[in-house]
Amino acid sequence: MRKTTTLALMATALVALGCGSGATDDATGSKADAGGAKGEDKPAKTAKIGQAARDGKFEFTVKSSKCGVAKVGTSMLGDKAQGQFCLITINVKNIGKEPQTLDGSSQKAYTANGTEYSSDTEAGLYANKEQSTFFEEINPGNQVTGVFVFDIPKNVKLTKLELHDSAFSGGVTVSLA
Repeated sequence: MRKTTTLALMATALVALGCGSGATDDATGSKADAGGAKGEDKPAKTAKIGQAARDGKFEFTVKSSKCGVAKVGTSMLGDKAQGQFCLITINVKNIGKEPQTLDGSSQKAYTANGTEYSSDTEAGLYANKEQSTFFEEINPGNQVTGVFVFDIPKNVKLTKLELHDSAFSGGVTVSLA
């Protein structure tokens, strides 16, 4: 019950903050970024692990992917997978000219048949010992590296990620195959 309440509160906060920040980004970004920013939102190709991929004001580099994890955290505090956890380590750099909030819940993972999985933000809190990926503000030029956690069935394999600089961006695809 407590987990459901916590997740509901976090989702409500994200929606409220996302609506406000999206409106601000669109109003200020359309004139200032009219030259090149639109091209950054639509990548020409799918990136691979180790390659930088840009969406809006963020440059994402997937460092590693590890599936088959049953639990994250410590023996005292942690989260147990419903199926298996896939831990995706990603470096995120702010390439814009103003602070941008990294929203872990905007990141998606997919299987070969197109089944979509959302990031498990609670498990992400336990998987990241030093850095949060849930709702982290990154200043221009700065970068963070964190673990994004996806809880998927045991017999499922992820093939790609769709990474977003905000809930309203077009996203960029990174192949895990």
